[in-house]
Order: sequence, then C-alpha cells, then structure tokens
Amino acid sequence: MHPLTDTLHALEHALGEAVAAAFAAEAVSGLDDEDLLTVIAAAGRIVRRAEAVLVECTAQVQDRSAAASLDGRLTPRMGCRSVSELVQRATLASKQTVTGYERAARGVHEQVAPSSGEKLPAPFPGMRAALIDGAVGVDGVVAVLAPLSHLAMTAGRAAHLAADEELAACARGVGVDAAPPATAEELRVCAQVWAVFLDQDGTEPRDAAVMRTRGVTLGVARDGVIPVRGNLLPEVAAQLQRIFDALLNPKLDGPRFTPTDTTDGDGMDAGHAGAGHWEGKGADPRFDEDAPADPGSVGLREGVLRDQADLRTRAQKQHDALATALSVAARSGELPTLGGAAPTLVVSVRAADLAAGTGYAHLDGTDQPVPIGVARHTACDGVVQRVLMDDHGRIVSIGTLDRVFNHHQRKAITLRDGGCIIPGCHIPAAWCEIHHVTDHALGGPTHTDNGVLLCWHHHRTLNTNGWNIRIQHGTPHVRGPSWCDPSGHWRPTTTSPTRLHDRINRKQ
Repeated sequence: MHPLTDTLHALEHALGEAVAAAFAAEAVSGLDDEDLLTVIAAAGRIVRRAEAVLVECTAQVQDRSAAASLDGRLTPRMGCRSVSELVQRATLASKQTVTGYERAARGVHEQVAPSSGEKLPAPFPGMRAALIDGAVGVDGVVAVLAPLSHLAMTAGRAAHLAADEELAACARGVGVDAAPPATAEELRVCAQVWAVFLDQDGTEPRDAAVMRTRGVTLGVARDGVIPVRGNLLPEVAAQLQRIFDALLNPKLDGPRFTPTDTTDGDGMDAGHAGAGHWEGKGADPRFDEDAPADPGSVGLREGVLRDQADLRTRAQKQHDALATALSVAARSGELPTLGGAAPTLVVSVRAADLAAGTGYAHLDGTDQPVPIGVARHTACDGVVQRVLMDDHGRIVSIGTLDRVFNHHQRKAITLRDGGCIIPGCHIPAAWCEIHHVTDHALGGPTHTDNGVLLCWHHHRTLNTNGWNIRIQHGTPHVRGPSWCDPSGHWRPTTTSPTRLHDRINRKQ
C-alpha cells in the first residue's frame, strides 16, 4: 500500500476515535466559548487539508479520464459515465460538492506537457500553494477562479499572476491591507475587484455574452408548484431585490396594543368591552404591558401578542413579494394590452363548485388545477363574468358583475386603512389588494364600508390564517387567531398616520 494511503488511513482512525470519544462523553457541549471556537477552527483546518488532497486526486481522475482511447480512460473502466460520478461514488459527496473539486482542480493542478513530459505551472500557482498550506479550501479557490479565469488571455499572464499572488496573500492574512485571513466570500469580492481592474476592455464585450445567457423559464408542474429557472441580468436582479427589501423589510419595534374604553380612536363603538387600538406599524403586534387594563375587560392578559411569529421562510416571503409585484404591475395600466385589455389573470371555475367550496379552478396559461380558494381570492379583487352553457357546451348567455373598487374608492380606503390592516404587517397601501369583507356573491356591496386593504399573502390565506375581519360602523376591526390572542377580542385597526395621530390627540 502507498505511504500516502497509509497516512490517510491512520489519520482517519485517529480522527474517528476523537469524534467517537467527544460524542460519547458529550465533550463538545462541555466546552467553554473560547475552546468551542478553537475546536471549530481546528476542524476547519483539517477540512481544508483534506480538500487539498481531494482536489489533487480529482485532477488525476480528470487526467486519466481524458486518454485518447476509450479503453485507456479511467471512468469507463470503473463503470462510471463521468469524472463527477466517479468522485461522487468514491467520496459519497453531492454533485455540487464534487463540481467544486473539479473546478478547483482545473485551476490549481500542474499538468504535464504531452510532448516533453515537462510539468507545467498551475493556472493559479498562488492559490495552489495556499490550498496546500491549508490557508484556503475549495470554496475559496472556486471563489477566486470564477471571476479571474477568463482574464489571463486579455489582461496578460503577468497581471493574472499578480492578482493570484495578492489573493493568496489575502487568504493567509498577509495582504497589503493587513486584514485577517479572508473567508471564501471575502475572496470572491476581492477577486471581482481584481477582475474589474484588469479588464481593460471594460464591460461591453462581457455584457454582450451576458445578454445571450439571460433568460427565465417556467418548468413543468410538480406536486402542485411550478419550478422557475433562469439567469437574471444584474440590474434586473437588483431591482427585484429592492422590491423584496421594500416588501419584506422588518421593523425593529412592533405596534403596541393599548386597552382602552369601548370606543375606537374615531369615537365609534368598538363593539366589545376591553377593546383597544394599535399604535405604530411594525413587524410584530404585542400588548403594552405597562398600560393599565380596562376595568371592563374580560380577562385581557398582558403580553399575549408579544413576538407574533411569521412562519414563512425567507424564500416563501420572496415568492409572495414577487406575486404582489406582478399583481401591482398588471393593474398599473402601464403594460401592453392582450386582446385589447390589460394582462388579466383569468380563473375559470364551475359555479356549483365555487358555491360548495369543493373541486378545482383552472387558470388561463397553465394546465395545473388550483384550489377553489384561488378563485375566491382572485374574484374578490376582480371582475366576475358569468358564462352560462347548455349541456352541449353552447354559450347561452354572458353576464358581467361590476365588483371592482374604482379609483376614488381605493383612495378613500387607503386614507382610512393606511396599508394592510392585519396588525404587524407592513405592506404599504399601494401594494395591497381590496378585500370584500362580505363576499360579493353573498350580497356584499362594492362599497368603502365593505372593502379593506390586505396584502397578497394575507388575502390569499385569509380562509386559513386564523385572522377574522369585520366592518363596525364603517371602520375595520380584526380578531387575531387564538394562538396569538386568546382573548378573542375584536379590535379596531389602522396604520393610517393621520388616524393614529388623531387617536393620540384624543388621549391627551
């Protein structure tokens, strides 16, 4: 057996014993803060050393799998279709991880000239040395290679090597700025700076290539969702990120609920003893623990609504933000028309299914059925057209129900509500939809006394999220789900700065 193999087996055995002892005795949980970080740093060094071996071995697999004859190639002799498959099976690592090994190998491997047998320098000799020293791992090498690999031909070998040397120094913590050893993410940023500096042709030639690779595709429906894949131009991604930031920006302090008398801030009857008002507009509603409880309140507990949780993941929030942006764009009037009308989401559903709340609805543009709740959500803020067909499918009659709040009504509702009326939601009015509190199909009018502002997420999930809404004397009231408001009180709600200011004045 080769000495390198013997050494690695011995290291694996020793490390295995150390890991087993640590977990059996729960030694890690007994470490103090300083020792814990020391162990993490030591484990990181071990990982980087092991990655250096894996990268070099992957490079050898690449070389031995590039033989001219099929019989001489390593991968088919081992029953694998590619280098990636062979390394995955040998390491039990993911395809993404092995892709990193392959990319790093192409940047730091010293190949042999086929004609003379002379060993050629690695494309990135500085990063190769840093990898061997354990100063950088695969992530760091790949972070440097990605922006700099294409510049050797345009900027010249000397400039390329200078960037490589400086980035390797940054990885070791001995760069010109005397900063500590750089992380993989910091190396990526530094490499991008070098790429811009060395690119004498500017961005135009690269931009032409980038424009060819841009695109977005909608995949085939799987398990009720449509996968989205593609590449966004930087400015498009930045604009989308700004929309996400605007809609998902968390507030540091949530609105505070203060128990008051039985009238809301506008002098209207709140309809329940111990009602109160929401002040401020933030991420999490909560009770004011310092406020005196109303003597008439029925078991109003302090702190009930503190730290209301939004159970959506970041990705789910961004999905809902994108849905909101698309909805706003569609109704903006700025988009080209389709068939003489604004681009409109058309939802078809059988009247009997909609009334019973069972079955499915269908969307124009996809063959994927959607829940009845999607039809209710879309109809609440749109126009309903009733098409009557006979048993043979002939159209007998067409009727349209005008149920869309007009421009003036939307302005008035915006003035009253300020934004999404669900406490703790900070989606502004311009991004909200108008919800019919009493469904139009049940006789609810398209009137300001029957419309409230809801963001796309709360409107879409209103039947399942536990929030209840009603209009009391022309003003919206909400009742929170039992998990965040066990009292079950109806409370007037608004985020309108003017109305909140009036409430404060009345309490002085």
